[in-house]
Formats: sequence, C-alpha cells, structure tokens
Amino acid sequence: MEKLYPVAIEVNGKPRSAQVPARLSLVDFLREELRLTGTHVGCEHGICGACSVMLDGDPVRSCLMFAVQADGHRITTVEGLTPADGTLSVLQDSFCEAHGLQCGYCTPGMLIASQALLNATPNPSEEQIRDAIGGNLCRCTGYRQIVDAVKLAAGRLAEQK
Repeated sequence: MEKLYPVAIEVNGKPRSAQVPARLSLVDFLREELRLTGTHVGCEHGICGACSVMLDGDPVRSCLMFAVQADGHRITTVEGLTPADGTLSVLQDSFCEAHGLQCGYCTPGMLIASQALLNATPNPSEEQIRDAIGGNLCRCTGYRQIVDAVKLAAGRLAEQK
C-alpha cells in the first residue's frame, strides 16, 4: 500500500486538506481530488502553460509540482478568478469581448498569467503582456487577441478605481 502524506492547502480562498501520495502532481490533485477541472492538463512537461495556477500569487506550472509541495500555500485556479456572484471577472469578460480565446484549451493558463501580471502591474505595456504570457502556448489565436484582451482589462480596471 502506498504511503499517504497530509496536505493542507488554501485553494481559491477555501482551506482544503487531504492525504495524498508523494508523487501526485498538483494538477492531478486539483482536477481529480478537488474536481477543479478548469486547470487543464496539456504537455505534462511544463512547456504549454495550460496547467498554470497561482501559488501565493505567482504563476506556476501545476504539472511540475507535487501536491505535497503546495502544503501550507495558497493556490488560485482559474475558477478562483471568478467573482463570488458567479459573473465573469473583468479579465475573463475582456477575453470574451476581444476574442482572446478560440478552442479554449490554453485559456485557463493565459488567464492565470494575465491576472498575475495585472495584480503586479496594473497598466502593463504590450511588451510586458507578451512577456507574461510568453510561457503559454496557443495554437489558435495568434496571441494578438490575447494581448488586446489584457490591455482592455487593464483599461477597465483602471476606470473602476
């Protein structure tokens, strides 16, 4: 029988705890144990960015982390970007309006990378946006619409302040 290890993680603002195998990836824990399936499994080698989540506010590849490594940390998944009332966030709505998604496979990772950027840099330049999303692969949009969506979100968020 495989040994299990306790983990206590704050996920999207809620404390979660479980007993997990040492080699269970964070993405598999989120998807299979917590049923947070917005985080996608892509390459499983840390290249595509589809599995990105925020760890204590910084984007990380959840396919490259074990769930036990997240013990004691704060995780935000794409589901955690949605306001409590269930509406779309400003960033999510901007992705829709600017057509920053097509097939949607890369979208969770793109949203995580973009939100982390906007949290740190409320008015990013195009170069900063491209740098922030540069680790996420998209095979559909050509990235222009994603950059436009992040710019639109930044403008909208600035207007709200």
